[in-house]
Amino acid sequence: MRTRRRGTEEFSLSFLDVICCGFGAIILLLMITKTVQPQIIEASTVNLQGKVADLQAQVFEIRGETRILNRDLNARREQLSEHTERIAILQAQLAATRSRHDSLQVSSNTNDIVSEQLALARQSLTEEQKRLQARQRQVKNNYIGGIPVDSEYIIFVIDTSGSMFYYAWERVLRELESVLSIYPEVKGIQVMNDMGDYMFSRYRGQWIPDTPARRSAIIQNLRNWNVFSNSSPVEGITQAIRTFYDGQKRISIYVFGDDFTGGSISQVLGVVDRLNRDSGDQRLIRIHAVGFPVLYSQAPAQQNTAHRFAALMREMTYRNGGTFVGLNDYRP
Repeated sequence: MRTRRRGTEEFSLSFLDVICCGFGAIILLLMITKTVQPQIIEASTVNLQGKVADLQAQVFEIRGETRILNRDLNARREQLSEHTERIAILQAQLAATRSRHDSLQVSSNTNDIVSEQLALARQSLTEEQKRLQARQRQVKNNYIGGIPVDSEYIIFVIDTSGSMFYYAWERVLRELESVLSIYPEVKGIQVMNDMGDYMFSRYRGQWIPDTPARRSAIIQNLRNWNVFSNSSPVEGITQAIRTFYDGQKRISIYVFGDDFTGGSISQVLGVVDRLNRDSGDQRLIRIHAVGFPVLYSQAPAQQNTAHRFAALMREMTYRNGGTFVGLNDYRP
């Protein structure tokens, strides 16, 4: 047993020796290899330092370019900020311009509307002016010397008393011609004295047709028409109203006289008012009067009837839509 154990131990030691020798050889080889290795590392280090230097130079160059780029970028940013601010200003101006344009458009539309309204107003005004002018012409034609001349038929009631015939007859002829001249054409004429007597008996109760020949005949007959008169126009006026009133005709009475010798003025006015009013209290016939101042050339004591005639006819014409004209002289 001992001999076998001893043989085994010797074998183990020899194996360990071999193994140790092998490891030693390996270590030796490693050491030889490490002695050559530093030379290669130093060369690599030199090469790397050069590359590092190159890279550092490139970095510096890149940093310089970066600074330049940053400076340019800042400049661009400033420019962009300025452009942005400018755009904002322009946008505000554009908005203001659009607002003004809209306002101008609205104003233009308003002006168009106003222009149309003005055109319509001018048209209406023109039409109104034409209407008023026509009315003024009509009024002018209907009023001559303050006397309305809108009647289609006229009646003359003439005082044929001595004071009129011998002192004022030429003026009577002249005034009758004047009245006829302001009625260039009427549908009918009648001539009566203040007593209600007709100049032309064959036209009693009828209208004398209006022609130039008959107007001339009226003037010629009037020159020598000296019939009785009581110097009171009441009879002639009342007979003219009773005989010739017609609701379909526009009629005017012209009274020529110089005095009134009748009774109460108020009573005469009452009679004429009752005759010359319809049921609706509307005037039937227009009454005018022309006063001849014959008696005003006489003594004051003889002028009373002249005053009464003026007072009577002034009130009567006023009540019956007419005009009283007092002449300044009875001579032509």
